[in-house]
Amino acid sequence: MRTIKKIIIHSTATPAGRAVSVGEIDAWHRARGYEGIGYHFVVGLDGEVSAGRALEKAGAHCLGQNADSVGVVYVGGTAADGKTPVDTRTEAQRVALRAVAATLKGCFPGAKVYGHRDFRPTACPSFPIEEL
Repeated sequence: MRTIKKIIIHSTATPAGRAVSVGEIDAWHRARGYEGIGYHFVVGLDGEVSAGRALEKAGAHCLGQNADSVGVVYVGGTAADGKTPVDTRTEAQRVALRAVAATLKGCFPGAKVYGHRDFRPTACPSFPIEEL
């Protein structure tokens, strides 16, 4: 098993209320040349947590950080224009993200939770990561 030091939270950078499936994200990432979905977990609008890339495999979600991290993405993160960063999390997503972060921290003692913006010049995940 890989040594995990970071849990990195992302948003799909899609408008509030727009459903996005694991399959759709997988297609986006394949179109960019990845071998498949780069995130390990996807949190849907209803709070359902779906598996993405296998935990045994390094992610493809944060350049320079993938070897020792787990990537978690929630669906949403932008206003209706698809560009302006906004905290679009539903209550179910808020609960699910806290639960996923807590579970992963339990599985990987010492791992810290970060937002994508902690490593790249982006607003992602469009909410204060300290809430987790």
